[in-house]
Amino acid sequence: MPTAPVTMAAGRVKASPLAKKIAAQAGVDLRLVRGSGPGGRIIRRDVEAATATVTVAASPVTASPAVAPTVPGVEYEDRPLSQIRAAIAKRMPLSKAPVPHFYVTSEVAMDRAWELREELNALEGQPKISVNDLVVRACALTLVSHPGVNASFQGDTIRVWHRAHIGIAVALEDGLITPVLRDCQSKSLAQIAVDARDLAERARGRKLRVPELSGATFSISNLGMYDVTEFSAIINPPEGAILAVGSVRRVPVVDGTGLGVGRRMALTLSCDHRVMDGAMGARFLQDVKRLLEEPLRLLV
Repeated sequence: MPTAPVTMAAGRVKASPLAKKIAAQAGVDLRLVRGSGPGGRIIRRDVEAATATVTVAASPVTASPAVAPTVPGVEYEDRPLSQIRAAIAKRMPLSKAPVPHFYVTSEVAMDRAWELREELNALEGQPKISVNDLVVRACALTLVSHPGVNASFQGDTIRVWHRAHIGIAVALEDGLITPVLRDCQSKSLAQIAVDARDLAERARGRKLRVPELSGATFSISNLGMYDVTEFSAIINPPEGAILAVGSVRRVPVVDGTGLGVGRRMALTLSCDHRVMDGAMGARFLQDVKRLLEEPLRLLV
């Protein structure tokens, strides 16, 4: 059966995130794929069909010696920056280049925190608690007792904040934004869970208010949901630090009773060396670790 002529799509290609991911893995140019979704949107089955066609055409074992028609290849494409990606491209060099970063990493035993979270989430009528909510609460309490970490470099002064306004990194399709959860030091774990979920949902729906996009005194970036063991985050100036959170992993552990299996999570604190030194960052991280390993303190 003859195939329909292939035309090059003009402008922005409309495709679902899953279709884009599959196309990138298979090396399929989405501009050469005809979408069957609503409004001509390219969906998963369209990319899979295009992938199957390419695979058959490339196979050395064919029923006919005839050469399959080839699709004109495109070596590359220049995609315009989205507003979010343009802002990231502008701000990150202002952080990574002039801000002298140093990093402190610690591994946290999450067994008790995991059990507490499961018990809290089993309570009827109560907000669901995420691992990130536990981390936010632990950081908020620790920032109160370590104000030197809740600080920013101001040229010839260091500004120390008395309240913990924590930026929560949210990944969008075209970039990363960090809405601000304000006054975390005075919020319960349940309130943090409710407010953080609301912020994230409105961030993904592009419904955030302007004041919610600035004014953080400290930030948290969590890639645990992507099965990332550990990573180092870039400080968002003028903040003095940001905490990178990895996934909670089940790993072999050795304790006083011998060899067993435990839940472990890596935390990496990125610090501005103009604001704090290694010992200050290490003490902060040590206290965050203690709160997570003794999670009942998060409910007080």
